[in-house]
Amino acid sequence: MSRASTACEGKSPAVGKPRGRAMPRCHVGCAGWSIPAAHAAAFDAGGSQLERYATVFNGVEINSSFYRPHRPATYRRWAASVPESFRFAVKMPRTISHLARLKDCAILLQAFLDEVASLEDRLGCLLLQLPPSLAWEPSTTLPFLDLLRRLHDGPVACEPRHASWFGPHISRALRERGIARVAADPARFPRAAVPAGDHSLQYLRLHGSPRIYYDAYTGPALQRISHWLQRPSRRTAQRWCIFDNTAAGHAVGNALSVRQRVMHARPR
Repeated sequence: MSRASTACEGKSPAVGKPRGRAMPRCHVGCAGWSIPAAHAAAFDAGGSQLERYATVFNGVEINSSFYRPHRPATYRRWAASVPESFRFAVKMPRTISHLARLKDCAILLQAFLDEVASLEDRLGCLLLQLPPSLAWEPSTTLPFLDLLRRLHDGPVACEPRHASWFGPHISRALRERGIARVAADPARFPRAAVPAGDHSLQYLRLHGSPRIYYDAYTGPALQRISHWLQRPSRRTAQRWCIFDNTAAGHAVGNALSVRQRVMHARPR
């Protein structure tokens, strides 16, 4: 772990609201910790893929939890493989979001939370990605979010993909429950590109542009992302920047570029 470092080394706490204008704590990384051969030289040799990944990046999004459960022992092993400053964002299961569609899923939710609890202080936040067909329905959505908040008090980011989720009153409802709305690229709707909901957490998911999952981001786009990560804030305690353009291996290269830009821009 000799080269482990954060992409932004601000001293803001990981949760809660910062005092005054401060640099939020930033987590830059990828959806998954696979390292393409083209970028292998940027990481320490030896150890597992996760251990090597964590010598450079300080955050990762676990997507496999969306498709299948993981044993608590697996989460404990992952947590033990990374430095103290490293954090995991864990995607909530599709059994909750896509199959149950947030209805009558208390048992599923509790089982998932019991599993990820084994990450202990390495758990950075939960990610709830919703299917494009799932509209905002207060009679279903609000009870689910309230249940989630009763069972889990840590940071949560939600990525809705139906047009009905992007009104100001819905952003207020999310904010009242301490849930951030993801800023996504490409954005299905203009407001989907902007973080909303809970101000203390901002979560940027970069899926690849113009071809989703496949294309790399250009230098100017990466520069804009880097500038956004460095903006001081009175309300935001942590920012996540996750590259999900993994299909052709561009996520790691883009994340490395943003990390380097942010590190070089900080005063020494």
